[in-house]
Amino acid sequence: MIRTERLDLHAVLPGEYAILAVDRGDSRLWIDRGFSNPHGHLVDVPGPLVHRIPRILADPDAAPYLLRMAVARSEGIIIGSAGFHDLPDASGMIEIGLGIVPEWQGQGLATELLAGMWGWVVRQPGVRILRYTVAPDNLPSQAIIAKFGGEHRGQQIDEEEGPEDIYEITAEDFALRDIRRRSVGWGRAQWSVE
Repeated sequence: MIRTERLDLHAVLPGEYAILAVDRGDSRLWIDRGFSNPHGHLVDVPGPLVHRIPRILADPDAAPYLLRMAVARSEGIIIGSAGFHDLPDASGMIEIGLGIVPEWQGQGLATELLAGMWGWVVRQPGVRILRYTVAPDNLPSQAIIAKFGGEHRGQQIDEEEGPEDIYEITAEDFALRDIRRRSVGWGRAQWSVE
Protein backbone atom coordinates (compact mmCIF):
# COMPACT_ATOMS: atom_id res chain seq x y z
CA MET A 1 0.00 0.00 0.00
CA ILE A 2 1.09 3.54 -0.71
CA ARG A 3 0.16 6.15 1.91
CA THR A 4 -0.08 9.89 1.32
CA GLU A 5 -1.20 12.53 3.80
CA ARG A 6 -4.91 11.71 3.39
CA LEU A 7 -5.05 8.66 1.13
CA ASP A 8 -4.29 4.95 1.20
CA LEU A 9 -3.62 3.63 -2.31
CA HIS A 10 -4.55 -0.05 -2.41
CA ALA A 11 -3.47 -2.18 -5.37
CA VAL A 12 -6.34 -4.09 -6.97
CA LEU A 13 -5.42 -7.75 -6.53
CA PRO A 14 -5.66 -10.41 -9.27
CA GLY A 15 -8.60 -12.14 -7.53
CA GLU A 16 -10.44 -8.82 -7.35
CA TYR A 17 -9.97 -8.33 -11.09
CA ALA A 18 -11.71 -11.70 -11.58
CA ILE A 19 -14.73 -10.41 -9.64
CA LEU A 20 -14.64 -7.04 -11.44
CA ALA A 21 -14.72 -8.87 -14.79
CA VAL A 22 -18.09 -10.39 -13.84
CA ASP A 23 -19.74 -7.68 -11.70
CA ARG A 24 -18.06 -4.35 -10.90
CA GLY A 25 -20.68 -3.73 -8.18
CA ASP A 26 -20.27 -7.11 -6.47
CA SER A 27 -20.81 -6.69 -2.71
CA ARG A 28 -17.83 -8.99 -1.98
CA LEU A 29 -15.43 -6.41 -3.37
CA TRP A 30 -13.33 -4.54 -0.81
CA ILE A 31 -15.23 -5.99 2.19
CA ASP A 32 -12.13 -7.74 3.55
CA ARG A 33 -9.90 -4.73 2.80
CA GLY A 34 -11.57 -2.38 5.30
CA PHE A 35 -13.04 0.11 2.84
CA SER A 36 -16.17 0.54 0.75
CA ASN A 37 -17.26 2.13 -2.52
CA PRO A 38 -20.36 4.25 -1.73
CA HIS A 39 -19.77 6.51 -4.76
CA GLY A 40 -19.74 3.51 -7.11
CA HIS A 41 -16.35 4.44 -8.56
CA LEU A 42 -15.72 2.35 -11.72
CA VAL A 43 -19.07 0.57 -11.33
CA ASP A 44 -21.27 2.30 -13.92
CA VAL A 45 -18.36 3.51 -16.05
CA PRO A 46 -15.57 0.91 -16.11
CA GLY A 47 -12.82 3.41 -16.95
CA PRO A 48 -9.48 1.61 -17.21
CA LEU A 49 -10.86 -1.81 -16.22
CA VAL A 50 -11.59 -2.66 -19.86
CA HIS A 51 -7.84 -2.55 -20.50
CA ARG A 52 -6.55 -3.70 -17.09
CA ILE A 53 -8.56 -6.93 -16.74
CA PRO A 54 -7.00 -8.64 -19.81
CA ARG A 55 -3.60 -7.25 -18.85
CA ILE A 56 -3.74 -8.76 -15.34
CA LEU A 57 -4.78 -12.14 -16.79
CA ALA A 58 -1.60 -12.10 -18.88
CA ASP A 59 0.65 -11.07 -15.96
CA PRO A 60 -0.75 -11.11 -12.41
CA ASP A 61 2.57 -9.74 -11.10
CA ALA A 62 1.76 -6.41 -12.79
CA ALA A 63 -1.02 -5.74 -10.23
CA PRO A 64 0.89 -3.12 -8.17
CA TYR A 65 1.30 -0.99 -11.31
CA LEU A 66 -2.03 -1.35 -13.08
CA LEU A 67 -4.69 0.02 -10.73
CA ARG A 68 -4.88 1.34 -7.19
CA MET A 69 -8.01 2.40 -5.39
CA ALA A 70 -7.61 5.76 -3.65
CA VAL A 71 -9.20 5.44 -0.22
CA ALA A 72 -9.85 8.47 1.98
CA ARG A 73 -8.26 7.20 5.16
CA SER A 74 -10.50 9.16 7.55
CA GLU A 75 -13.73 7.79 6.00
CA GLY A 76 -12.57 4.41 4.71
CA ILE A 77 -14.17 4.99 1.30
CA ILE A 78 -12.96 4.89 -2.30
CA ILE A 79 -12.75 8.43 -3.69
CA GLY A 80 -10.92 7.66 -6.94
CA SER A 81 -8.21 5.55 -8.50
CA ALA A 82 -4.96 5.70 -10.40
CA GLY A 83 -2.90 3.28 -12.38
CA PHE A 84 -0.20 2.92 -14.97
CA HIS A 85 -1.19 1.81 -18.43
CA ASP A 86 1.43 -0.93 -18.27
CA LEU A 87 4.89 -1.70 -16.95
CA PRO A 88 7.69 0.61 -18.14
CA ASP A 89 8.42 0.25 -21.84
CA ALA A 90 11.86 -0.35 -23.39
CA SER A 91 12.77 3.34 -22.98
CA GLY A 92 11.71 3.33 -19.32
CA MET A 93 8.55 5.37 -19.95
CA ILE A 94 5.49 4.70 -17.83
CA GLU A 95 2.15 6.47 -18.36
CA ILE A 96 -0.40 7.14 -15.64
CA GLY A 97 -4.14 7.71 -15.57
CA LEU A 98 -6.15 8.85 -12.58
CA GLY A 99 -9.56 10.08 -11.51
CA ILE A 100 -11.34 11.45 -8.45
CA VAL A 101 -15.10 11.07 -7.95
CA PRO A 102 -16.95 14.39 -8.44
CA GLU A 103 -17.96 14.65 -4.77
CA TRP A 104 -14.29 14.80 -3.73
CA GLN A 105 -12.84 16.99 -6.48
CA GLY A 106 -11.37 20.42 -5.81
CA GLN A 107 -9.53 19.41 -2.61
CA GLY A 108 -6.06 18.73 -4.02
CA LEU A 109 -6.58 14.96 -3.90
CA ALA A 110 -5.67 14.35 -7.55
CA THR A 111 -2.34 16.13 -6.97
CA GLU A 112 -1.77 14.07 -3.83
CA LEU A 113 -2.72 10.86 -5.66
CA LEU A 114 -0.34 11.61 -8.53
CA ALA A 115 2.51 12.47 -6.15
CA GLY A 116 1.98 9.22 -4.26
CA MET A 117 1.89 7.07 -7.38
CA TRP A 118 4.91 8.72 -8.95
CA GLY A 119 6.79 8.69 -5.65
CA TRP A 120 6.34 4.93 -5.52
CA VAL A 121 7.05 4.15 -9.17
CA VAL A 122 10.31 6.12 -9.46
CA ARG A 123 11.75 3.58 -7.01
CA GLN A 124 10.85 0.64 -9.26
CA PRO A 125 13.34 -0.95 -11.68
CA GLY A 126 13.51 0.40 -15.21
CA VAL A 127 11.43 3.57 -14.68
CA ARG A 128 13.08 6.61 -16.28
CA ILE A 129 10.27 8.74 -17.73
CA LEU A 130 6.90 9.63 -16.18
CA ARG A 131 4.17 10.41 -18.72
CA TYR A 132 0.89 12.22 -18.08
CA THR A 133 -1.64 12.78 -20.86
CA VAL A 134 -4.59 15.14 -20.61
CA ALA A 135 -7.24 16.70 -22.84
CA PRO A 136 -6.26 20.24 -23.86
CA ASP A 137 -9.48 21.65 -22.41
CA ASN A 138 -9.18 19.84 -19.05
CA LEU A 139 -7.92 22.87 -17.15
CA PRO A 140 -7.84 21.26 -13.67
CA SER A 141 -5.65 18.40 -14.94
CA GLN A 142 -3.50 20.80 -16.92
CA ALA A 143 -2.94 22.73 -13.66
CA ILE A 144 -1.95 19.53 -11.85
CA ILE A 145 0.81 18.63 -14.30
CA ALA A 146 2.05 22.23 -14.24
CA LYS A 147 2.67 21.83 -10.48
CA PHE A 148 5.01 18.94 -11.22
CA GLY A 149 6.91 20.74 -13.97
CA GLY A 150 5.92 18.34 -16.73
CA GLU A 151 7.39 19.21 -20.11
CA HIS A 152 4.96 19.34 -23.04
CA ARG A 153 6.03 16.72 -25.62
CA GLY A 154 3.28 17.08 -28.20
CA GLN A 155 -0.18 15.73 -28.73
CA GLN A 156 -1.73 12.35 -29.49
CA ILE A 157 -5.18 11.14 -30.43
CA ASP A 158 -6.65 8.69 -27.94
CA GLU A 159 -9.24 6.37 -29.53
CA GLU A 160 -11.65 6.90 -26.62
CA GLU A 161 -10.78 10.36 -25.29
CA GLY A 162 -9.78 12.26 -28.44
CA PRO A 163 -6.86 14.75 -28.50
CA GLU A 164 -4.50 14.63 -25.53
CA ASP A 165 -1.50 16.75 -24.62
CA ILE A 166 1.53 14.67 -23.65
CA TYR A 167 3.65 15.76 -20.68
CA GLU A 168 6.76 14.05 -19.39
CA ILE A 169 9.15 14.41 -16.50
CA THR A 170 12.18 12.27 -15.85
CA ALA A 171 12.07 10.04 -12.80
CA GLU A 172 15.25 11.75 -11.59
CA ASP A 173 13.75 15.25 -11.89
CA PHE A 174 10.58 14.13 -10.13
CA ALA A 175 12.56 12.64 -7.24
CA LEU A 176 14.62 15.84 -6.85
CA ARG A 177 11.54 18.07 -6.98
CA ASP A 178 9.70 15.81 -4.54
CA ILE A 179 12.54 16.12 -2.03
CA ARG A 180 12.46 19.93 -2.41
CA ARG A 181 8.66 20.06 -2.06
CA ARG A 182 8.76 18.03 1.14
CA SER A 183 11.58 20.14 2.57
CA VAL A 184 9.50 23.32 2.18
CA GLY A 185 6.33 21.79 3.57
CA TRP A 186 4.36 20.77 0.48
CA GLY A 187 2.90 18.13 2.78
CA ARG A 188 0.28 16.56 0.57
CA ALA A 189 2.96 15.17 -1.72
CA GLN A 190 4.45 13.11 1.07
CA TRP A 191 4.09 9.39 0.66
CA SER A 192 5.30 6.16 2.12
CA VAL A 193 5.06 2.51 1.19
CA GLU A 194 3.89 -0.04 3.73
